[in-house]
Amino acid sequence: MEREPYGLGPEADAAGDRRDRVQQWAEASDDARVYQAAGNQYFSWPAPRNVWGPGGGPAPRALASLPPDPAPALAGREERTAALLKHLGPEGPAVTVVTGLPGVGKTALALHTAHRAVGLGLFPGGTLFVRLRGYAPTGAVDAAQALEALLRALGVRDADLPPTPEEQAALYRSELARRAADGGAVLIVADDASSAGQLVPLVPAHPAHRLLVTSRDALTAPDFRPRLLPLGELDAPSAAALIATALAEVDPGDPRAGDEPEALERVTAQCGRLPLALTIAAALLTYDPGLRIADLAHELSDAGRRLGELRYEDGDGRAFAVRTAFDLSYRRLRESDARLFRLLSLNPGPDVSTEAATALTGRPARETRAGLAALARACLLGEHPPRSGRWRMHDLLRLYASGLPADRDEREARGRLMRYYLSACEAADVQLRADPGLPSDRFPDRAAALAWLEAERPNLVATVALATAQEPQTALRLAAALSVYLRQSRHLHDTHAADEYVVAAALRGGTRVVLKGAGPAWQRGPLPGDGVIVHSAVSGAVQRGVTPEELVQARKTKERGQRERTRGHVSEAVATFREAVDTYRLLGHPRGEGRAQEALGLTLHEAGRHAEAATAYAQAFGAYREAYDLLAAATALDHLGLALGAAGRHAEAAAAHIRAAVLFRGQGDPAREAAARRNAEQAARALRGRRADG
Repeated sequence: MEREPYGLGPEADAAGDRRDRVQQWAEASDDARVYQAAGNQYFSWPAPRNVWGPGGGPAPRALASLPPDPAPALAGREERTAALLKHLGPEGPAVTVVTGLPGVGKTALALHTAHRAVGLGLFPGGTLFVRLRGYAPTGAVDAAQALEALLRALGVRDADLPPTPEEQAALYRSELARRAADGGAVLIVADDASSAGQLVPLVPAHPAHRLLVTSRDALTAPDFRPRLLPLGELDAPSAAALIATALAEVDPGDPRAGDEPEALERVTAQCGRLPLALTIAAALLTYDPGLRIADLAHELSDAGRRLGELRYEDGDGRAFAVRTAFDLSYRRLRESDARLFRLLSLNPGPDVSTEAATALTGRPARETRAGLAALARACLLGEHPPRSGRWRMHDLLRLYASGLPADRDEREARGRLMRYYLSACEAADVQLRADPGLPSDRFPDRAAALAWLEAERPNLVATVALATAQEPQTALRLAAALSVYLRQSRHLHDTHAADEYVVAAALRGGTRVVLKGAGPAWQRGPLPGDGVIVHSAVSGAVQRGVTPEELVQARKTKERGQRERTRGHVSEAVATFREAVDTYRLLGHPRGEGRAQEALGLTLHEAGRHAEAATAYAQAFGAYREAYDLLAAATALDHLGLALGAAGRHAEAAAAHIRAAVLFRGQGDPAREAAARRNAEQAARALRGRRADG
């Protein structure tokens, strides 16, 4: 039985350095070890008969344990590498977490930057690396296991490990403090963490050291507040460079990337510029040197099969798959958050607002916002821009979510979303047509309505497309509510697309569609069906319960008047247009009435009956005001000014043109505003000339 002093060890005894010290003794036998805790300091040594213990020598240290640099030139990550190097520098935070969705290249960035930092001499004390396997199906590495691994790397033998996690954490901090004094700063890289609990004991106490973490979650906690470095997908040139570089590394003479740039661009887009997907695509191409990039693009073109195609297996049975990476994150979600994740794939556009997501879930707004934030922390969703209340899901994640088992209330959720978009869009449309603006619970003024329409435009057009097949009447109403905004804002592509969907929706409902001022999409001749909906008046017709037959009669009357006018039959044209005005007025259809009044005014103006024309244009203006169609109302005012001027009423004409210019300006139409102001100036000159003559 050997007896050893606690605290100083045999070397201190041999030097005689035990004066004025408290002597404490403990006994250890065989291969047992004695530990003393002095504050945060831990020392261990074997019994004297074998100074180094059973191993016969000091434990090896693993202070250069970083895996190889995955890419000496990391495509598209120069800016993020520079930012991370700054974080790892002397003035940086103690802990940095590189966070991002599965497969975005977090580990590659961390390792690449760690090697750069070592090369720059930032960590002369060495590097430690530990895989925390936070999302592994078999379970994550807990903090105690990680501490044990790091202590072994620091040279502590298994037999010398303290028995409790708290003591191990204290020994870990002490070892790092000693190494800071002896060798300098140490970098600890903890890869694939899934919780703050895994990391809190790993945070070094000494300010010289750095802890670099990768995680799919934006990890924070009351006792863990790291610097977060979010990582997104690559830009298009970098994504193409990643595949091209991989091909060149395997075969410098591989010509495919240079020969098929357009196909390469399609593949990178189909991969969502996600590094994991791009790496798998590159592996598929290098595995089969005869595979054309265009053929791979064709295989990936089917969105329903894309995730299945983005899979690679090597000869050792190792598999790399985008779907598997997503699975690991999805399985960790709470059921309520998982449901929200699935439902978000029902939104037809590229992003979704908190308000629209609340309509999808049918849950309170605060609960929905909490779920969205949870998905963002898991990097399955992003709020772009931050604090905007707009959320975006990566394209491949959207495909993954849409392929998950459907919820029982999926149909009801989609219906709630469509109703939300429809009601909000119609409210915005009313506000857009109002002069100067109507009180609204949803939109306080025209600017707010325009801002909402601009933010939601892709979603609204996509909803028209979705509703065309599922709810044709919703598609017609939504397209009508969008009509003025799209044309006024010059979104010509979306205007054309919405018009196409209106045709399809009307055909599905057995209704014929006629669009005044139609573009090429409408040059198709007669469409089948007994009914007619004038596209720019759809919302009025639907909201007031006007039947297609009644609209057919009003339209036919107005068309008859146009034919009479073309033939030069002025009296017959005037009588017919007045009949159309009466018909639309009886139907309670002010927009149709306004158009008939404008046609009447034009006929009278051409016939030299300017006073009567002015009356017709004034009534057209009033009808358009009632319909909240200010763009049409401004046009009617400008025509009124021309009729008044022709009648010699120049002062009234100038006033009408000025008012039209103000309305055009309010509707964001500078070209027609300028024309109205020129008309006003001409009326003013005519008035000055008449006064001079008088």
